[in-house]
Amino acid sequence: MRPSQRTLLRRSTLVAAVAALVAAPLAAIPSASAAPVDEVTLTFLGINDFHGRIDSNTVKFAGTVEQLRAAGGEDKTVFVAAGDNIGASLFASAVAQDNPTIDVLKALQLDNSAVGNHEFDQGFADLTDRVIPRMGNNRFGAPVFLGANVYEKGTETPALPEFAEYTVAGVDVAIIGVVTEETKSLVSPAGIADLDFGDPVAAVNRVAGELKDGDDANGEADLVIASYHEGAPLSDAAATLDQQVSASPVFAHMVNDTVASVDAIFTGHTHQRYAYDAPIPGGAGTRPLVQSGNYGEGVAKVEITYDTATDDVTAYTRGVVARTTTADADLVAQYPRVAAVKQIVDAALANSAAVGNQPKATITNDITTALTGGTYENGVYTHPTPTATGVRDDRGSESTLGNLVANTLRDSLDDEQGGNAEIGVANPGGLRSDLMYAPDPTIPTDADGVVTFAQANAVLPFVNNLWSVTLTGEQFVTMLEQQWQREDDGDVPSRAYLQLGLSDNVSYTFHEVDDLSVPADPQGNPRKKGVIDSVTINGDPIDLAKDYRIGTFSFLATGGDNFHVFDDGEAPKDSGLVDRDAWIAYLEEGSPVSPSFARRSTIVSGAPSSITTGDQYSFNVSKLDLTSLNSPQNTTLTAKIGSTEIGTFPVTGGQATVSFTAPATLATGPAMLTLTATPSGTVVSLPVTVVKVKTATTISAVATPGISPLFGPVVVAQVKPKATGTVEVVSADGKVLGSQKLVRGVTLIGLKARALPPGTHRVTVRYGGDSTHKPSQTVITVKVFGR
Repeated sequence: MRPSQRTLLRRSTLVAAVAALVAAPLAAIPSASAAPVDEVTLTFLGINDFHGRIDSNTVKFAGTVEQLRAAGGEDKTVFVAAGDNIGASLFASAVAQDNPTIDVLKALQLDNSAVGNHEFDQGFADLTDRVIPRMGNNRFGAPVFLGANVYEKGTETPALPEFAEYTVAGVDVAIIGVVTEETKSLVSPAGIADLDFGDPVAAVNRVAGELKDGDDANGEADLVIASYHEGAPLSDAAATLDQQVSASPVFAHMVNDTVASVDAIFTGHTHQRYAYDAPIPGGAGTRPLVQSGNYGEGVAKVEITYDTATDDVTAYTRGVVARTTTADADLVAQYPRVAAVKQIVDAALANSAAVGNQPKATITNDITTALTGGTYENGVYTHPTPTATGVRDDRGSESTLGNLVANTLRDSLDDEQGGNAEIGVANPGGLRSDLMYAPDPTIPTDADGVVTFAQANAVLPFVNNLWSVTLTGEQFVTMLEQQWQREDDGDVPSRAYLQLGLSDNVSYTFHEVDDLSVPADPQGNPRKKGVIDSVTINGDPIDLAKDYRIGTFSFLATGGDNFHVFDDGEAPKDSGLVDRDAWIAYLEEGSPVSPSFARRSTIVSGAPSSITTGDQYSFNVSKLDLTSLNSPQNTTLTAKIGSTEIGTFPVTGGQATVSFTAPATLATGPAMLTLTATPSGTVVSLPVTVVKVKTATTISAVATPGISPLFGPVVVAQVKPKATGTVEVVSADGKVLGSQKLVRGVTLIGLKARALPPGTHRVTVRYGGDSTHKPSQTVITVKVFGR
């Protein structure tokens, strides 16, 4: 059966009628028993981005699903997911290849799920040969994982089931699943080399068209539900649908272009929580569009009332229900599926404890992402709740953890297998937990400074492969500039700046300018872009034409997080190493591990590129302090040119003014102006060229008389300060009468006989200068007697 035009018109007129129900608590929605005899109310429960959350909240998550399923009716409720059920998981799931998560969702009888990009983390073969068989078919005998826009390479042949269809309370329901088209850049390319990822909206529209074309051979459905692993970008809970559409062309395409025959849209990928009334194309009313948030913290609920006599959707409600607070014991006692989930969770937690509590290394201090909201107390950066949500993970600031991970990437990939990496680069979004010196006093096995397998794993849970790739020096500078984020079309994403972690052999300076080529921010302020002023690698200025091997995650090496320059890199190499394994090995080998509080990047304003001895200089340096936990607040900045110290300057609030007179003793030519902050050890390296100013001299001279033609006069000359070089005696007509080198600043110059005729003459005695002394001259009188 296919909806009539009357159906679409009735949806529009019903919006006002159901508005009060939409706004009301879900418990107040009338039950299906109150509906006319031909009307059936179906409940669709949706989750997204569960990411293997096997922990103390999993039972309550399962209980939430079961409470809502019971309220909607066992035979009238469909449970769907919008992808990323596995991958980037908590340790209890990750250590068992996410099998506990698969088993939990199977026990809860998940009916369908769009594949998410993380379902491909271990490659397509792992998905098809392990994950899908372990999940099995759903309770209707249909496949669970769906991917209508996943095609065999170079074809339009679906590589996964496109939809699943089944009858619920007499209504034919079809679920279409699609994944973000960006999957190709979000997972290791080697694992999806035989796949293409198409436009998800086009795939939904194509399949929906087949389900409504009257041809039973390709499936027919009364209700069509789209499950998109793609979603709205804005995290503001008050963001309107229009604001979300304006913020993302991808989301706008989904909202505006998904065909009218799709009755409801479940979304994921962006980890947001919302429930919108989305306009149906053609102005025919609205339909529900929802996302549950992430990590099982909520469940999206859509109720659709369907008139089987007229093929009409006569009403709907939409919302997101927060995870229940009912006690686990009560949930287990009431719901058999929850009891099964608890057994799986308990076994997984016990297994992970056995493995995860194994000590792997020790640390001497907290090693964390950048924090927000803290203060410097007693000379170090502190925060009362450093692990609280919203406090850690300031992705726009440099951190001790990001730089340590970058060192891991360089050192783990510095051999032939790793591609001979010489620089490590880490994206901030990959750092999902911190290494705390005293991580959790409630866990008896934790000891101060001990890092367990589970704690180390939590830092890098994605199980990315490690890659190396060649960038030229010029491309490396471009990479640094791309920290000021721009999407492919030039738009500024919601995170306008992402601070890369860099290995400790790299440092750079920069300043910011207004970028008038892009729209201003919502407050009307111009967007910023960075100008990289200097880069040093292994203490030397970067060579823009030279090739450098970069060690990083597969995610970044393929242009992830808008670091597009990696797409232009040469000789990419997959080492086969997994980030977690390399990271834990690095910690073990380096134990005890200490954080480096030295920054890789600083702002320098007004620094000279050329220094002339004797001249005065003054410039400003800022961003000298880190905001990772326990980072010291710098107090002084010592400046050197080459090996010559030129002064120590106070630092306040991470800023200092450097003022000095360039010493005359500096050697000419290229040099490094080095600024070292204390106590952090931050080093700012500025390539300069030293130009020498020569010392002024004075010359004095006297002459003894000469007797022509027997011998000429003798001129005695002295240059002050003592110098080297040559002194000449020159006649009034410019003829050189004699010359001699200085010895200890003095010389004797005998003039040739007959060089001057008898008489009195004015001659110039001139010093030509040397590498450190300026020329000088004087005029004296000499006498020549005749015979």
